[in-house]
Amino acid sequence: MATTLTITPIPSAPNRAWVASWTLANAETGDAFQNPGSSDRSVQVSGTFGTGGTVVIEGSNNGSTYSTLTDPQGNALSFTSANIEAVQELTRYIRPRVTAGDGTTSLTVSICASGNHIG
Repeated sequence: MATTLTITPIPSAPNRAWVASWTLANAETGDAFQNPGSSDRSVQVSGTFGTGGTVVIEGSNNGSTYSTLTDPQGNALSFTSANIEAVQELTRYIRPRVTAGDGTTSLTVSICASGNHIG
């Protein structure tokens, strides 16, 4: 099940910046965010992970085949606790996906990006 993406502009940002956010439960996938004009992106995950809760950040250039993205050190963007990380790869689409958890899993994922977004 896909969850709706909310996009909020940051009006004080001189080069246009946006925060894309999702609220996800166990086994949910966020709607994809298109922001190919942004080379700088960070992702933050917070909330209740529940037993075994894990969320991965995925990217795609074609909108159908997704792979887990990495941070600048080459580590997979796979969160099992609250954290914030930079996103290394520039992909056309980016989305969060909860790969494990339980009935208490309730996570907020937000991505801050600069540049023009598509949706």
